[in-house]
Amino acid sequence: MEIAGLVLAAAAGGAINAVAGGGTLVTFPTLLFFGTPAINANATSTLALVIGTSGGIYGYRKHLEPVRPWLKRFAPASLLGGLLGSVLLTFTSNATFSKLVPFLILFATVLFVAQGGFKKLAAANIAGAETVGPRVIWGAVFFQFLVAVYGGYFGAGIGILMLASLGLLGLSHIHEMNTLKTMLGSLINAVAAAWFVCAGLINWPKAAVMTLGAVFGYFLGSHFSQRVSQRRVRQFITLIGMILTVVTFQHEFLRHHR
Repeated sequence: MEIAGLVLAAAAGGAINAVAGGGTLVTFPTLLFFGTPAINANATSTLALVIGTSGGIYGYRKHLEPVRPWLKRFAPASLLGGLLGSVLLTFTSNATFSKLVPFLILFATVLFVAQGGFKKLAAANIAGAETVGPRVIWGAVFFQFLVAVYGGYFGAGIGILMLASLGLLGLSHIHEMNTLKTMLGSLINAVAAAWFVCAGLINWPKAAVMTLGAVFGYFLGSHFSQRVSQRRVRQFITLIGMILTVVTFQHEFLRHHR
């Protein structure tokens, strides 16, 4: 039962991450349910999902070339932030930082939904990096660094945050946005997972089982999301953001009233 539960949770988490983000909120509670200590559960989930991103990257492979310039800009901030967040986790608990999770996800979801309105108000029709000012780019890089710190620490919903930022930069092709988000998320989780391995926080049997499910889930999510319209994918991403917001707010409410 435990093996089946971990595989299914990892597959669901990988599929959700490939489309939007928030898969950690499936894998992390599942590990807790099967008796894994919280910090070890977070580290084990991170390792399983980062290996699983190989399936998502393969599924989005035809969209890699258009986002390469953005990947070069955001990669250093993603690596540095992911390392800093993972180091912070080993010295602190999840309790304090987790209070911010519902607000971050809600804010990102609102931004993602409203990005079209922001563009119209700014009278901007941005097609790519060539038409974006340097201040905007550096602001986005700094925001990506903050997202990476959070991603290295816990990471639930970083996909929503990145999609919101990319949308406000002017990227409009949802599959290219998901490709870039998947690549950046893999960098954040890779450096965090490396730190967790060195710190001895990984439950290796559970990580191995979950990796199989994560690879399968990432591939299915990235592959089948491209067979539906961009509008439908955006609607699904918005729905995921709202669900994650409700779940995390409920979790915090219950925690404070026990």
